[in-house]
This record gives sequence, C-alpha cells and structure tokens, in this order.
Amino acid sequence: MGCGSALPTSKHHLSSQVLDLRGKLFMIDCGEGTQLQFRKTRLNYNQISDVFISHLHGDHCFGLIGLISTLSLLGRTAPLRIHAHPDLEALIRPQMDYFCRENKFEVQFQPFNPREYALIYEDRNWEVYTLPLIHRVCSTGFLIKEKPRMPHIIKDKADFYQIPLPQYPAIKAGADFVTPDGEVIPNRFLVREAEAPKSYAYCSDTAYNEKLIPYLQGVQMLYHEATFSQEHLSLAEYTQHSTALQAAQIAKAAAVEKLILGHYSARYPDEKVLLDEARSVFPSSFAAQEGDVYEW
Repeated sequence: MGCGSALPTSKHHLSSQVLDLRGKLFMIDCGEGTQLQFRKTRLNYNQISDVFISHLHGDHCFGLIGLISTLSLLGRTAPLRIHAHPDLEALIRPQMDYFCRENKFEVQFQPFNPREYALIYEDRNWEVYTLPLIHRVCSTGFLIKEKPRMPHIIKDKADFYQIPLPQYPAIKAGADFVTPDGEVIPNRFLVREAEAPKSYAYCSDTAYNEKLIPYLQGVQMLYHEATFSQEHLSLAEYTQHSTALQAAQIAKAAAVEKLILGHYSARYPDEKVLLDEARSVFPSSFAAQEGDVYEW
C-alpha cells in the first residue's frame, strides 16, 4: 500500500502492507491514505481481520481512524483486532468516540510489549511474533509463520486400498493402514509430504540490528526498511534507520530467500541506487513499489 518514509511524495505513500493468508487479510501498519490505496486493490475490506502496528510514528498509524470509519460505513459487524503498543488505544479511543459513534463492530485493542520476542497471535494455521527493533521510539517488527501442515493422502493409494474416510486423520498423523485381511500398508506408501510452512518478516523502522538474525533465519521473504544509502550512513545512525546495504547484510546473514526493500527517504527520486547497493551483497533483493504483489 505504501513504501515511503515519513514525508509523503507524489511517488510514494506511507507505510502499509496487506498479507493475504488464503482469504484472511492481515494489515501491517496503516499510514495516512492507506484506505485509498486499498481501494485500488481487488481485496475485500471485510476480510481484514487483524491490524498490526509496528510503532507510534504517524507515518505508520495516522490512517487507522479513517480505516475504522470506512469499515463502519461499509456495514462491518465482525470485530477488528488491532495489535499495537499499549499507548495506541488511549490515542485512538477518543477519536473513535467522537467520529465513529455509530460503529456496529467492536474494535479490540491487543497490546503487546514491543521490547520482547513473543507470540501475539495464533489460529489453527498461523502464528505472529513480535521482533524488537532499534528506533527512536519503541518499534516492533513482525514474524508471520505458518504452522506445519499435515501430509497429503495419495488419492490413488487410498482408493486402491479402499481406505475409509474416517481413517484419513490418523494416517495423516502417521498411522499405518491395516486392510480387512490384516495386511499392514506402511504409512510412507499412503502419504506425501506437505509444502514447507510459509514465513514472512516485516522489519520497519529500525537501525542495523544483528540480534534479529536468529529470528529471521531462513524466512521465505523479508521486508526490511532501507531508508538511506551508505552515502548517508551517518544520518541513518542518527535517526536510527537502516541503509540498503545493511538490510542486505541482515538478509544474507539470515539466509532468507528474498529481500524486499522499502521505507525510502524522500531524498531519493529513484530507488535504483538503493537496489543496486543491496544487490551488491544480496542478489535476491527487490525494491518495493506501491501496488506490487509478491508470492511467498
């Protein structure tokens, strides 16, 4: 939805992403104008179940009250969960009480401790963990991990041995199948392994932070802020942001599959300088643009 930094430009909007988890939508950050950006997608507002706010700088959360208002106008009735620093509720509640008095849905604030790695969301398929970042205010990244899936029944084998449907769960869990004649069919002949669990990490805003590497190890896709180039390293250190080169160093050390750069400073009219810098260290780097869709 947006991959610029604090100052919006004619090219880039403020931070926001949407993860489509097989029809369930997670929104990460909600900068000003996010709902307008969302209108440009073919996604359904009412499928947004959870919003995760990394930190309380305006370019990451000023769009929340507008989003909540729009969801009300669209007739939403399902609860909306907002996971954020504990202070966010105190900031947003008065606005909701004034502007969103006719809401038909409940906004549930789920506070977390931004200074610790912790599980903050779990359902039957997914887990979300906080990743403590280094910034001028408490800032949190998010690690979204799919739970391991059960193996798949090989349909041809199941039909051949006439395996009753009620026995499928046990076989997926590792059981052998015993035919009515007493023949034991080993489990390995009846199932094939499921796809590896999917994983995604979001790290914005943060200074270079090697402590993230163990948590990011092997993730399929890493979004890491790249506010500056190495030319402005001193400014990155002063503002506690990262350079594109530093983002690539983190990606390489964690052996991630793909690195997405974002949160660009408005001083760069062309992000190619940032992308070239990252690819010099980690070739599988990409520069995000509004409207991009990445499979992970």
